[in-house]
Amino acid sequence: MRRTQRKVAGAAVLQADVTSAITRALFRELAKTGYAALSIEAVAKRAGVGKAAIYRRWPSKLEMVSELLAEVGTDLIDIPDTGSLRGDVAALLEQTRALLRRPLITRILPDMHAEMRRTPALSSAVRTGIQQGRRARAQELLRRAMDRGELSPDLDVDLALDLLGAPLYWRVIVTGQSTPPDYLERLTAMTLGGLRALSEQAATGKR
Repeated sequence: MRRTQRKVAGAAVLQADVTSAITRALFRELAKTGYAALSIEAVAKRAGVGKAAIYRRWPSKLEMVSELLAEVGTDLIDIPDTGSLRGDVAALLEQTRALLRRPLITRILPDMHAEMRRTPALSSAVRTGIQQGRRARAQELLRRAMDRGELSPDLDVDLALDLLGAPLYWRVIVTGQSTPPDYLERLTAMTLGGLRALSEQAATGKR
């Protein structure tokens, strides 16, 4: 994970193994209690550290949750350059499915979305740190396809980004349905069809 080194008092050094222990503890506590009931004390106890170790890294529960969710949400999805739009889309969907099927993730995400409606500060942090970061990474995939001539440079990128992730998220997290062996293949074909339709629409509109 990549994280910005925070300035700490005196000669204190933020040990990576302690940060990792806190991170693991945070996600397990989030899955167990949800955001509203989450406490610094519980995370510290599960991590086997004192509360001061957490406060040296983050000034509040909101800061801790927002930063660690953002890191995990972006770092676990590495969009490869396979050399083709089809290959890139298939790889992205496979990685996304693997992430969404993790037991902790399937328990944490529904609670986080519910809590975001009740806690504006959390909503702002998640949308800025996680959603925008993930969409920026997915946009790289679209830009590569444009450079290869597979998609129009005038493509509606915002709408295209919705196509890349929303159907799979809806199926796995919202409806809780499984993804049969051929599901991703069919979803890849459907996504490509939508992207190409948007591309043709953009190209036609420029003529």
